[in-house]
Parts: sequence; C-alpha cells; structure tokens
Amino acid sequence: MGSLIAGTKYRGDFEKRLKSVVNELKREAGAILFIDEIHTVIGAGAASGGVMDASNLIKPVLANGDIRCIGSTTYAEFRGIFEKDHALARRFQKIDLVEPSIDETVQILHGIKTRFEEHHNVRYDDDALQAAAELSGKHINDRQLPDKAIDVIDEAGAQQAPAAGSRAQGGG
Repeated sequence: MGSLIAGTKYRGDFEKRLKSVVNELKREAGAILFIDEIHTVIGAGAASGGVMDASNLIKPVLANGDIRCIGSTTYAEFRGIFEKDHALARRFQKIDLVEPSIDETVQILHGIKTRFEEHHNVRYDDDALQAAAELSGKHINDRQLPDKAIDVIDEAGAQQAPAAGSRAQGGG
C-alpha cells in the first residue's frame, strides 16, 4: 500500500495506480491478491476528509468476485480498525492461525529461501535457517513465528549484501 501511495502528488494518482493493479489482477487467471497488514487499506490514499480510500476502491471488485484477496492483521487491528468497516469486513472470512512450531517455521523458511537469496544476492545454509527460527522464537517477543524468523533472515541478508558487493569489487 505504501508503494502505491508513495510519490502521489494529486488526488487521482493513487486511485489510478490502485485501479491499474486491480485491472492487472482481473486479467491474470487464478491470481490472488495478498495484503499484509490489511487494515491499512482503510483510509489509505484518501485525501483529507475524502471517502475514496483503498478499501472503497476494492470493495466493488471483491463483491463482484472479479478478484480474490487474502489479508493478514492482528486481533487488535482487526477489532479496532478492520471490523469497523462492515462493508469491507463482510467480504472476507476471518481465519485464526496458530503460531507455527520451530520445525514448521524452518520448513517455511526453506520454502522462501531462494527468493531472499536472489533478492539479497546471498546464500543461506540450513543451519542459518534453523538458528533464525530458534533464536527469533526465543528472543523476539513482540511478534510471532514465522514473521520474526523471516525478518531475521531478511535483515541478515540485507547486512551481508553490501559487504558481498564490496568484496566482489575488491573493496573488502
């Protein structure tokens, strides 16, 4: 949502960008839109006092079944923000997920490993994924697995990427 809003100068810019994404999803058979922190669509892109925010732009295509969408949020944000927009909330089915175990988190990390390796131009071995799951599960208390383990490997890759680049150029 932030990247759609970023750099919009006029009221219609955000609307145009979001409609472009929605139209692309409509053309792609079987596509499912995933919105992390889905509560952020409420009010996103609305001009001061305006009602045309992201949630009001996607409600019609959700109601028509033109696109499929999955979102994630916390209990507090669901109850405090998302659930208050009844028209949007009724277009989604609430599903509660249990935090995965350390072993399940390691399996999840293996599933997404190649994307992070390509993104950061680094390699993660099995021990690194295991350590990310175990240590984040033990020491990061404000979030849940697998998110906190994913954040650990993402940050580790981001920290190594500049060093890998400078070594490749002969600087380190």
